[in-house]
Amino acid sequence: MSDVQITTLPNGVRVVSDEMPTVESVSIGMWVRAGARFEAPEVNGVAHLLEHMMFKGTPRRTSQQIAETIESVGGHINAYTAREVTAYYAKVLKDDAGLAIDVIADFMQNSLFDENELGRERSVVLQEIGQARDTPDDVVFDNFQAIAFPEQPLGRPVLGRPEVVGQMPRDAIVGFHGRHYHGGSIVLAAAGNITHDALVALAEDHLSDVPAGTAQALPVAQYGGGESREARELEQVHFVIGFRGAPVGSEEYYALSVLSNLFGGGMSSRLFQEIRERRGLVYSIDTFLSAFSDEGVFGIYAGTGPDLIEEFVPALCDEISRLSSTLGGDEIARARTQLKANLLMGMESTGARAERAGQQMLLYDRVVSVGELVEKIENVTPETLAISAQRLLESTPCLATIGPATKMESFDAIRSRLAA
Repeated sequence: MSDVQITTLPNGVRVVSDEMPTVESVSIGMWVRAGARFEAPEVNGVAHLLEHMMFKGTPRRTSQQIAETIESVGGHINAYTAREVTAYYAKVLKDDAGLAIDVIADFMQNSLFDENELGRERSVVLQEIGQARDTPDDVVFDNFQAIAFPEQPLGRPVLGRPEVVGQMPRDAIVGFHGRHYHGGSIVLAAAGNITHDALVALAEDHLSDVPAGTAQALPVAQYGGGESREARELEQVHFVIGFRGAPVGSEEYYALSVLSNLFGGGMSSRLFQEIRERRGLVYSIDTFLSAFSDEGVFGIYAGTGPDLIEEFVPALCDEISRLSSTLGGDEIARARTQLKANLLMGMESTGARAERAGQQMLLYDRVVSVGELVEKIENVTPETLAISAQRLLESTPCLATIGPATKMESFDAIRSRLAA
């Protein structure tokens, strides 16, 4: 199903191909170990602002020409900044793979970071932050992350804080680029109708001048716990509760993945059936697993009415508390099957396969085969699930709410319910 090949250029850039000869397109991009987690507090938001500035012009192309070059051949180009990674990627027809690499490699190495463009882009990012602040189900997750990893890079918002971003100097952007955008931190990954030899040849043509370097060590992460309540006049209370999880790729990560799917991963999950269908206390409720290189959190998100939260919280705590002692074989099998199906169906997408290759090379310096991932999911047993579910409750919970939560009981009362 997957024919992944890897070559490392002399400067350290890793080139990964996942050939899919039956499709007509290629998804191609560069994944950089340069997310928000590498920021100092006084430049929180620099990784994301740098991502924006990459598209603002090089000596060869204006900002408009960068977009037009890809879109004129029917492709699309985009980027994102996460906590540990920043990615730049495009999807084009197979004959335009060289053009896509040329564009991305050009701005990755030659962006001008023009002062006038920077002034405009700071304003754009401030608008983005403002839009996020107006979206409570976005803000509540930032607040939750800050409680889970207090006073640490992993707990700061990826978009940055307005007072910092609004004054971000050009030197901070150029310095961050110089420290992190080098061969030791960059992976070029492609999935689709392209051979490995062709991809390596393009990489040698366009990326040989990338300076060599050594990836910086991750700042230490220390899980915390606690509470954040933000009162707002809203129709709902946005509620997130979570516990210490596990690093991505660890054995416990796979157990928690199955547990997350079983507990709140779909319409057949426990939380959907009990909290929404039987009790009618929420419209949406689901679990999530945020896993990083060395830490992680397991959480639950829900939106409920101000008058219903008094009933909702005890009901949710009851479901969490009894999880480890009530795991059944049928629901475990269903959760495992759903995870395997999602994994296998994702293999039909060139974008998903390129993303998988880029991310996994940065994490493990290899691409984990689908067969290995399926085996890890199948090896999750009721016993390991019960241990993982119980271990969650051994950590201090993280609780974040936004909205009119005056009828919600205290954090200490919620902790007591979970400990009962």
